[in-house]
Amino acid sequence: MNTRIVFLERDSVPVAFRKPAFAHEWVDFGHTHQSRVVERLVGAQIAVINKRRIGSAELEALPGLRMIALAATGSDNIDLTACATRGVVVSNVRGYALRSVPEHVMALVLALSRRLFEYVGDVRAGRWATAPNFCFLDHPISDLHGKTLVLVGAGALGEGVARLAQGFGMEVVRAERRGVPSPRPGYRPFDDALALADVVSVHCPLTTETRGLFDSRSFSLMKPGALFINTARGGVVDDQSLVNALKAGTIAGAAIDVLTTEPPAADHPLLAGDIPNLLITPHVAWASREAMESMAGQVIENIEAFVGGTPRNRLV
Repeated sequence: MNTRIVFLERDSVPVAFRKPAFAHEWVDFGHTHQSRVVERLVGAQIAVINKRRIGSAELEALPGLRMIALAATGSDNIDLTACATRGVVVSNVRGYALRSVPEHVMALVLALSRRLFEYVGDVRAGRWATAPNFCFLDHPISDLHGKTLVLVGAGALGEGVARLAQGFGMEVVRAERRGVPSPRPGYRPFDDALALADVVSVHCPLTTETRGLFDSRSFSLMKPGALFINTARGGVVDDQSLVNALKAGTIAGAAIDVLTTEPPAADHPLLAGDIPNLLITPHVAWASREAMESMAGQVIENIEAFVGGTPRNRLV
């Protein structure tokens, strides 16, 4: 009998996937609403998903499901405990965006520090054409050289950012987890690290420990001139605290690629038009063509390894 593989969110990775090297039936759905997850996975042995949730209720309704192949690294949308209990293998993809995410982070840092969007907007509005001098300097620009970058979460992506930042002449500091009394070698206490930062870049997973990690207290520890970058998970940030910090000038600017709910509701607090010095990109830091092609290859390799009896990149 052919193995039935169902990809619930095919349109989320717009590159080609090669076919697995075994007898199978592959079914694509461009997009799947959460309410239709079970319906579409009935009869499937392998589910390929990106952000759809699979918890204990879904697993109970899908007794034939044997593997979840994540087309992502993060697994906060999967009940790993329930999967382990039911013997469902979960594999993710790793290291596919080691260049894409760090490059996006530095693009955001440069956009904020060089005030690119303000100047581009002014030029388009005709201000340069009517300027009395050869340029106008309404938006102060800062160099990255000599500034301090603080990494919160120093895994492979954080280390990629560190390498690029050091190329700009920045000093890199790695923050220990909040509340840890004795930092690991090479790490600074969380509070101390934030106080040093000219730029904070977040790369930690979303867990019970990190949810809401950046709240009003965390932002209050940062310099008024500091920039905050989040390409990790939206839930790591308390949204209203970030809004308040930007409006009050507690920090100088922020750029984020992730929100607590994606896509966000129109009334999401961070989408308000009166928040100063905030850039938002729609969860695309990972999405260079090269990174997506690497992801697609890993998804298939994970599936083939599972069917071959030697699962790889296992979370459970």
